[in-house]
Amino acid sequence: MNNKLVHKLAIFLLLVVLIIPNVKMEVQAQEQQAVVNVDSLKVRSGPGLTYDAIGSVQKNEKLTIISKENDWLKVKYKNTSGWVASWYTTEETSDLANKQIVSKVNRLNVRTAPSVSSAVIGQLNEGDKYLTSRSEKEWIEIDFNGQKGWVNNTYVTIVDQTPVETSTPSSTTEKRTFVISVDVLNVRANPDLSSKKIGQVNKGDEFKVLATDHQWIQVELKNGKKGWLYSFYGNFSNAVKSNSSIPASDTITVLYSGTNIRSDKSTNSEVLKRASAGESFAVLETIDDWYKVDLGNGKIGYLASWVVSNTGDSTSQSTVKEGEKKENSKRKKGTLDGVTIVIDPGHGGNDRGTTGALGTDEKDITLKTAELLSSKLQAAGANVRMTRQSDEYVDLRKRVSIGHQVGADAFISLHYDAIDNSSVRGFTTYYMNSYQKELAKHVHDGLGDMISLKDRGTQPGNYLVLRENKQPAILIELGYLSNPTEEQNVTTQRFREQATHGIYNGIIDYFDSQLK
Repeated sequence: MNNKLVHKLAIFLLLVVLIIPNVKMEVQAQEQQAVVNVDSLKVRSGPGLTYDAIGSVQKNEKLTIISKENDWLKVKYKNTSGWVASWYTTEETSDLANKQIVSKVNRLNVRTAPSVSSAVIGQLNEGDKYLTSRSEKEWIEIDFNGQKGWVNNTYVTIVDQTPVETSTPSSTTEKRTFVISVDVLNVRANPDLSSKKIGQVNKGDEFKVLATDHQWIQVELKNGKKGWLYSFYGNFSNAVKSNSSIPASDTITVLYSGTNIRSDKSTNSEVLKRASAGESFAVLETIDDWYKVDLGNGKIGYLASWVVSNTGDSTSQSTVKEGEKKENSKRKKGTLDGVTIVIDPGHGGNDRGTTGALGTDEKDITLKTAELLSSKLQAAGANVRMTRQSDEYVDLRKRVSIGHQVGADAFISLHYDAIDNSSVRGFTTYYMNSYQKELAKHVHDGLGDMISLKDRGTQPGNYLVLRENKQPAILIELGYLSNPTEEQNVTTQRFREQATHGIYNGIIDYFDSQLK
């Protein structure tokens, strides 16, 4: 009898040993993690270089991400938590089943594939919410208006699905419209490029979406005929929003998980609760930079305007027209509200720019850098225009004209350098006209504070995008691709993070200096 009891106990203990580790592993697999990619990385008490270091982690260590704030990750550290710089890590996103994303920026490109070289099929604005199920490196696939699209994970917050996001495809389709973005587009009888042409539509034409089939949408023409359009050549005009009965103009959406709702309009006041990304609140009153909101059950709280999206703001960046500048007289220090900035990714299409010693094409990394810079500037409130958003050729004079059309407050052209002498290295900022020199100085200083390349200074440069530009315009050469060592450095994600953060800081400093 005792032997049988011992035998059963042994089997039970063996099962516990085998099963418990598997359960633990499954739980961990659902968490989002970051892998340290430098020899030693400081863990800080807050999201910034000015916060005290509370410890360090080593290369290849995996850190569990709690939340994100700008370029910083809040991670589990020993028995507490701390902050690490995201540009020294590589994120490993887990299974995203039953999750959704919330866009933290305006004009976030949705692409057909997880690459900045792929076609743009639409854009998201602050607070837009979409379902997701999987990721690939730094990209997340979303269900974008009936088709699959990809967004960069740097500019979204991942949260649990909410009931309002589970509307059926048919009800979603009824609310969508499609706007043509090219001069002329063929309408076909069936969703196939080889199908018969039954008509043409023009830029700006808007149609109700009747059905979708992969990258095709069905619409009804003015003559009553139904046909199919290739969705690469237009944009869907809306996202799937919350079904809240509160008017949009009286509603705000939280952009970051863990956002504090306070008892008064001050960062020193008591925290009443922490909201999750995607949560919406009814606005009772707007006071300075704070929203007074209804928390339910007769309770009120205050949310800072810089961590939410006002879904009813008619002056949002997505509605600013060419040639029209937003009022910037009320712009506050440290923000870019009302500022229009053109970002010019050098080269593109059949113009590859320079090719590095290790085979890097300049046109590819200028676009990656521009995408990252654009999202950072938009997060600060800027209205950003890109001279190109894919691998296409754009004439130099057209690039300049875009800045003139939108009345740009700044024009930033991004390049990477090359020369016959492979030992030459460093970064340079060029300007042409006297009214461009101050912008060059501020941006160059900001860049120099963030990257470790040799500083070649600001210099006059007789480039067409500077010479013909009526706006404050600069051209930045972000290192030499002809130097193999420098090419390895400047083509990394970490370098792009640091460089764009430096340019961002310089632009903020420049516009702050304009305030009286």
